[in-house]
Amino acid sequence: MLPRWLRPQSESGGATLGSPVRLRTLVIIRWLAVTGQAVTLFAVHFGFGFELPLNSTLAVIGASAVLNLVLTLYRPAARLGDRGAAILLGWDLLQLSVLLYFTGGLTNPFALLLLAPIAISATVLSRRTTVGLVLLGMLCVSALAVWFEPLPWPGGGLEFPWLYVAGLWAATAIGMLFIAIYLGRVTGEARRLSDALAASQAALEREQRLSAVGGLAAAAAHELGTPLGTIAVIAREIARDLPKESPLAEDAAILLAETARCRDILARLAARPETDGGAPFSRLSLSALIEAVAAPHRREPIRIEIAVHGEGGDEPLITRQPEILHGLGTLIENAVQFAASRVEVTGKWDRNVIELSVVDDGPGFSIAVLDRLGEPYISTRNAEGDHMGLGVFIASTLLARTGAELEFNNRPEGGASVRVRWPRARVAGAADISREAAQ
Repeated sequence: MLPRWLRPQSESGGATLGSPVRLRTLVIIRWLAVTGQAVTLFAVHFGFGFELPLNSTLAVIGASAVLNLVLTLYRPAARLGDRGAAILLGWDLLQLSVLLYFTGGLTNPFALLLLAPIAISATVLSRRTTVGLVLLGMLCVSALAVWFEPLPWPGGGLEFPWLYVAGLWAATAIGMLFIAIYLGRVTGEARRLSDALAASQAALEREQRLSAVGGLAAAAAHELGTPLGTIAVIAREIARDLPKESPLAEDAAILLAETARCRDILARLAARPETDGGAPFSRLSLSALIEAVAAPHRREPIRIEIAVHGEGGDEPLITRQPEILHGLGTLIENAVQFAASRVEVTGKWDRNVIELSVVDDGPGFSIAVLDRLGEPYISTRNAEGDHMGLGVFIASTLLARTGAELEFNNRPEGGASVRVRWPRARVAGAADISREAAQ
């Protein structure tokens, strides 16, 4: 059992902060640090002849070793919360600072190791935690620039100019800031991209599971259709042969009605499969596809108006793909969320291209993020700070997998516009392509 101050907050009754690093990892790193510090201390003292305060320095190194032994008694495989990891990294900063105090302060070449806890924090911990550790590190660096025990150089003391010490202080402090900002941004972008891709994959898997359920429903409807038809025929014959005054006549009529109801339900199930391109009902006309995608998002007082028109032949048949359904659904949902009163969904086509546009009469996209829409966690729709980042990224990713190109714009008269364009051959069903070729 970990001590209370090291546990993730969810274990202590608070909100979950996550578990960014394993305790075993920090324990191993600290053992390496303790070993390196001890070896360096003995090498400098006995190998190079520097008279170092061994009692004080070994006590500082021993304190870290004792801490590691204590932590090893607990679950070293446990994952620390943000707070617990920050406390241990803060200890490492203070321990190394005290060790540097006895061995020359910032004039000690190993003062560069003060950057290590900052780098670890910027990579795996929260921004607030990293800021706190940077402030602690700069405080330690500032103290070491003023208070330290000079190294006992052979042949007499070596005095460093104050300007040189100030330069060491500035270089170390700026290095802490640079590493925190640079590593924080780089790892943050990588983490957000990884999370967004995972969310995209989860959304696609959900749509694929729904497609599989639709296929199973269609198969079940097909298999149950024959025995249900037999039941209906027998029930009809029984109802016809029973006298009208028979007490069973009403029951036979109810049986016929329920049988007809079951057949209607199975017919609707058979019309819902979302399987591969070779299955029945796996292709929809453009207008039917838009209606199917928009239907779950119709709500008062926002009106969704649908219009479809085109040139060059009949209305295209589009393969019913989970990526298209989820991607277009997300775009329409966002438009409904920000619209003032109306969302217009327009589909058009020609012999080469199928295009769909989603237009709303809301505040439009923020100019600051318009060129970056479709990237993960671009989260401002307007000046009031409405959030719409990850959903648009997922929709863009899924639609791009189907060959679509997306274009985000603001309309001159107000409101946002999203245009989705496909090469017709990428999304049209084989029957649609063959039909167009024959014309």
